[in-house]
Amino acid sequence: MVTTKVKGEWYEITIPEQWNQVSVDHLFRNIWKASKKQIHFMRMEKHVLMNGEIAQWEKPLQTGDLLMMKVFGEEASEVLPEYMPIEVLFEDEHFIIFNKPAGMDTHPNEPGQKNTLANAAAFHVLSQGVQRNVRHIHRLDQDTSGCILFAKHSLAGVIADKLLEERKIKRTYSALVHGHLKKLSGTIHEPIGRDRHHPTRRRVSPKGQDAITHFSALQFFEKEKLTFIQCQLDTGRTHQIRVHLSHMKHPLAGDTLYGGKPIFSRQALHAARLTFTHPFTLEKVDVTCPPPKEFSAYMKDQ
Repeated sequence: MVTTKVKGEWYEITIPEQWNQVSVDHLFRNIWKASKKQIHFMRMEKHVLMNGEIAQWEKPLQTGDLLMMKVFGEEASEVLPEYMPIEVLFEDEHFIIFNKPAGMDTHPNEPGQKNTLANAAAFHVLSQGVQRNVRHIHRLDQDTSGCILFAKHSLAGVIADKLLEERKIKRTYSALVHGHLKKLSGTIHEPIGRDRHHPTRRRVSPKGQDAITHFSALQFFEKEKLTFIQCQLDTGRTHQIRVHLSHMKHPLAGDTLYGGKPIFSRQALHAARLTFTHPFTLEKVDVTCPPPKEFSAYMKDQ
């Protein structure tokens, strides 16, 4: 665990033994893997201090040194803040994990759009008396519920983007699919592209983007002919789980767009767990989200 403090607009980190003899530049560039643009901005604006003085970016840090970063300055929100009762599963100075309800967009798809999770996130932070541009790190389909990660400032955002790109943010989904899977576990590695015959549908296509889904079957329900599965993503393509399971001839229950039967009002897909190592505190963030009521009869004991 790393000792940290919030001091107004500044965030103070007591350098742990793991970062002893590491330069500020190496910390930002190679450990946090912040973007070149973010590093240049913080360096030019002198937003990084070491032991109370402007940081020398090439000088090695010592265990116990105090690194201060100006990351909590006011920043205008890019979306309109709007109150909505949204459950917060985890929150600290840098990140928020919400439980997104089904039927809600993650973010506006056109200027001025409201009633999205991004609008609710902007209001949530504004209600705490701070002006921030909170933004999503990944997305969930409108009718998919569960865990979704937002960053509360730009440095946290670019670091989390890289963690996601490097598959260090683990996302576990619960789903109900039609039929009895022949394999109890496996990996679907099939590229996904647009379906030229439909405006929103995707399909497995040789010319599509690389997509990897790992799955495990946990329970088969004989009466309903449904299998409860869990999935983990190595990539984040649009409709990825829905496309891959449909391609396997086991579409999600309720997912009529991809061949599922309308036994639910939406696809039976829920983001059940999100885990990552916090870049600043080095603690493990491990958040679970209970399944929605319409699926709980199948998922509650898993």
